[in-house]
Amino acid sequence: MINDLKQIARDWPGEVVVIRRDDLTDSWIFVALHSSVLGTPVGGTRMKIYSEPEAGLRDALRLAEGMTYKWSSIGLDKGGGKAVLALSRPLDEAERLHLLQRYADLVESMDGAFGTGEDLGTTPSDMAILAERCRFIHGARTDGQVTDPGPFTAEGVFHGIRAACEVVLARKELADSTVLIQGVGDVGEPLARRLAKSGVHLLLNDLEADRAASLAAELGAEVVTTENLYETECDLFAPCAVGGILDQETIPRLRCRIVAGSANNQLATLEDGERLHDRGIVYAPDYVINAGGALAFGLPVDAARSDADAPQALMDRMAEIGDLVRAVLEESRRLDLPPSTIAQRRAERRVDAARAAKASPTPPPPETEA
Repeated sequence: MINDLKQIARDWPGEVVVIRRDDLTDSWIFVALHSSVLGTPVGGTRMKIYSEPEAGLRDALRLAEGMTYKWSSIGLDKGGGKAVLALSRPLDEAERLHLLQRYADLVESMDGAFGTGEDLGTTPSDMAILAERCRFIHGARTDGQVTDPGPFTAEGVFHGIRAACEVVLARKELADSTVLIQGVGDVGEPLARRLAKSGVHLLLNDLEADRAASLAAELGAEVVTTENLYETECDLFAPCAVGGILDQETIPRLRCRIVAGSANNQLATLEDGERLHDRGIVYAPDYVINAGGALAFGLPVDAARSDADAPQALMDRMAEIGDLVRAVLEESRRLDLPPSTIAQRRAERRVDAARAAKASPTPPPPETEA
């Protein structure tokens, strides 16, 4: 097995892969650093059960590459990195604590080469545990708590949805739109609440049916079963759960005009962006529209500040995500290319420029006569 993992890592075009095995929990730790061209690699820590360790490693590699594009897209000087704690089974409380502490020690030993925060399967409480042993946890506050990036991500997605509906549907207001959210967890729930206030016709889906039903009852929304998810007619489909759901099997089943949600790596392959485009479905690239949490923790106004105005100041900046989504979709329409292609080109241009600048030595200042 370890040889298979090493081969997957060798075939990856990124910079560094760290692999650790934890026998006590029958788990693997994967830290993938895709690029440090723009700055220190930073990305979330995902904890998830995988059928095989290789799937967890591949997830880490794809997510790290997506983080490179995300940081580049929002104009911040950070690199792409990601960590995956790949479980083989559910962990009890003691096992989870052990794995988090071992992982924290690993990140600390990297001495600032990688910074991390919350992601799918981890919580602010988990990040607080990491912060007790590691200095490189984003969102950690001086009071020992960790700020949840979910509300910032949700606010950014909300502004991205508004921008997408304006460009694609020519609607400046959302009240006449039907939005289907897949996954009402840390991001999907606050997004649903934000959209409900805007008067949209809201459809909710979650693998935990009771969670979706409870939120739907509170917000006056409708529940969509998982069996009917892709065939349900709506203006906009917002994937806010796991990635890799848009592929050659699901894309033909979609009955929407727009796909715009918070999940990472929504496209199973790059070709799926072209499949959506060919069907006339406009895709808001995930690493652009879901960048609100990253933007919040990367801005000069740090979410770790203790004063009461800092979180709201950051929340006010999430409208910038809508501007980025609008720019990508308008360029896509103008060039008749998939938005995924446009977003990748825009992100790669900034990375390539930074790489070229590093490769060219700075000329010495001209000599002056005494």
